[in-house]
Formats: sequence, C-alpha cells, structure tokens
Amino acid sequence: MDKYIRIFILTIFVGVLSSCEMDNLDEPTAGLYGKIIDEKDGTLVPQDIIQGSVIELREAGYANVAPQNLVIKNNGTYENSRLFENMYTVQPVRTNFQLVAPQEVKIAGRTMLDFTVKPYIRILEPKIEKVGTKIVATFKLEQTTADLVKKIGLYSHRDPNVGEFMQTSRTEVTLNALAVPDQIYTVELETAGNANIIVGRTYYFRIGALTAAPETKSNYAPQVVSFTF
Repeated sequence: MDKYIRIFILTIFVGVLSSCEMDNLDEPTAGLYGKIIDEKDGTLVPQDIIQGSVIELREAGYANVAPQNLVIKNNGTYENSRLFENMYTVQPVRTNFQLVAPQEVKIAGRTMLDFTVKPYIRILEPKIEKVGTKIVATFKLEQTTADLVKKIGLYSHRDPNVGEFMQTSRTEVTLNALAVPDQIYTVELETAGNANIIVGRTYYFRIGALTAAPETKSNYAPQVVSFTF
C-alpha cells in the first residue's frame, strides 16, 4: 500500500513541476500592424468588421498548426500585439481586393507591414442625404476586374462599424451587371414605419457594393454618415 501511495505522490509532484514550467514560459512580446492601402490614391480600403477580410499568419516551424487570422478593422487597419518573435508567412485572404502574394516577414518588436492593393470595386463621389423620410445614397462605381457587380446596398446600424453583416436595416439592389462608367447609382432606405429606426436615436449609414468574383467581400465608401431621428 505504501508503495502505491509513494507513486501517487510522485505523480502529483511531477505534474506540479510541469505546470510551473508552463507558467514560466515567456509571454509573447512582438506584434504586427499595418494598413490596407488603395494603390490608386493611397487611401485606406474600408472593410467589414464581421466576416470581412483577414490577415493570415503562419509561423515558421509550426507547419501542422492552424494559421492565426488577424481581423482587418472597419477603417482598413489591423494590429496584433501578442505574437512570438519569429519568421511568419503573412497574406491577406478572403478579401475585397485582388490577390496579394504571401510575404515572409521577421516579426520582432512592433513590426509594421502595409499592403498596397487594388480593390475589386471603388465607390466614387458617394453622398448620403436625408430626404423626407428616406435616406438616399448616390454614387458612381469603378470596377477593376471583368467580374459582374452582384449588388449594391445601403446599410444602417446604431454602431459606426455598420456593414453588410452588421446592420439592422438595409436596402440592397441586385445588379448582376458590369458597372457603367460615370453612371450615378441610387439606393434609398425608407425610415417611416421602420421598426428598427427609433425616434430620438442616432443611426449610421454606409454604402457598399459586392462583386460576383468567388469568396470576395463587399467594398465600401470611405464615409459613414449619421442621422438622428
């Protein structure tokens, strides 16, 4: 019996030591941050905060480990301040801009990496106005591929990170056509009788457009406009 008790105690002791060793592992001290920049004019490329484009990180020496995904913020910037110093393969994936080749990056300290890209669709001369009980958006489209423009939309939410997947009211127009240069597109959202737009509250509105290319995300106008009802 004493023999089994000694074995049991030894097992617990080894487990405690292992736990202490894990607790003493170094914390991640490196980070990666940057911007998604339109090659045309140097402006940021707006994103969806939910189900939007991500930055995929694959750490060298961990081929069988699933990659880390960094969410790109609504304004087209990203950051992760808790990475281990190492070499990484970095690539934006499932994006609203044309394919960007993966890059091998040494991440040490706070490392900056910007991506200069070509958005699938640019929303030009956007304007969002309150006209009577309607919110009216007008804009032009500039596409950079031969893919059809699947739809255009106007999205509303009480949070300024409004978008296709973060909205409480929306109007979408199906196009399935090539963008017509210099044509003014119009999307209207009726607020009268809309249970999701409450008098006395402020709502944010944003214009979006989606190409029909596989696995693409919506492109957005840079402005988010708010109205209080």
